[in-house]
Amino acid sequence: MAAEEPTVVIRDLTVAFTGGARPIRAVNGVDLTLDRGETLAILGESGSGKSVTLRALLRLNPERRSVTTGTIRVGGRDVLALGARDLQAFRGRAVSMIFQEPALALDPVYTLGRQIAETIVKHEGCSTAEARRRALDLFQRVRIPSPERRLDNYPHEMSGGMRQRAMIALALACNPQVLLADEPTTALDATVQIQILLLIRELQRELGLAVIFVTHDIGVAVEVADRVAVMYGGRIIETGSIRDIIRAPRHPYTIGLLNSRAREGLPRGARLDAIAGSPPDLADLPPGCAFAPRCRLAVPACTAAQPEPVTVGAGHVVRCLRVEETALPAVPA
Repeated sequence: MAAEEPTVVIRDLTVAFTGGARPIRAVNGVDLTLDRGETLAILGESGSGKSVTLRALLRLNPERRSVTTGTIRVGGRDVLALGARDLQAFRGRAVSMIFQEPALALDPVYTLGRQIAETIVKHEGCSTAEARRRALDLFQRVRIPSPERRLDNYPHEMSGGMRQRAMIALALACNPQVLLADEPTTALDATVQIQILLLIRELQRELGLAVIFVTHDIGVAVEVADRVAVMYGGRIIETGSIRDIIRAPRHPYTIGLLNSRAREGLPRGARLDAIAGSPPDLADLPPGCAFAPRCRLAVPACTAAQPEPVTVGAGHVVRCLRVEETALPAVPA
């Protein structure tokens, strides 16, 4: 009996933006899989290709100014082969997205209840009354207080945290298989951040969703993720369980990210270990490891060609020529 295909399969995905003098190679050969009920966090600095990868799953990158190649399969469907009508049905129904800033994603001239009900009517074909009833149920599920009254609020009448809850309700309106979350807590204060993260995790478990969560915050990844994929220069450079990534990181970049955050045991007033240098120019990527110019372990071979993936544990894969050295506790980040 053949094994069931993962809910999301991404193979050799590349995305290049072509509007300028030189193409911007934002995503370069990404391979990822995601099972039903699993949460994958994509971690990395700004400009590493996280959000572009996420948007490629919904084909939201501007098609006239970008070139996307590779394979994206969701629920067995080839996303890159979908026609315009099938793509409309796919968005929101098979894959839905929680955007970073709901004030920009929600339509300011319609009430929240109308926006959610309209989505349900479009995809489910039910009556407006039934769609509104389901919108109310969604508001209750995401714990918006006074949900009957809030349905008739406009986005500007809600706080940032309540808008984000409404955005989550909208994303869940048509029971998608896959939920994409693009740094959904960045603009929120710490207390509201935790509430939103716990809500997403609870809904993921309750509904059996496959979730891809993009973040640059390791603390957020710890709260929500089962597995982590670390991106740099448009490539996945390390993948593993959240436990492996936090306790036994093996790529120098991952180690640098972990060392650059405030953590338990760090003396009060101590300086954090920042990663020296700047992220690579995506219009002029080197032939070898993009992290090599910033890496304390780099040798000439690192700049010659892309390192092959090395399996260092169950489900723990690293792209680094110096992976044996990173296993030693004395090796600096």
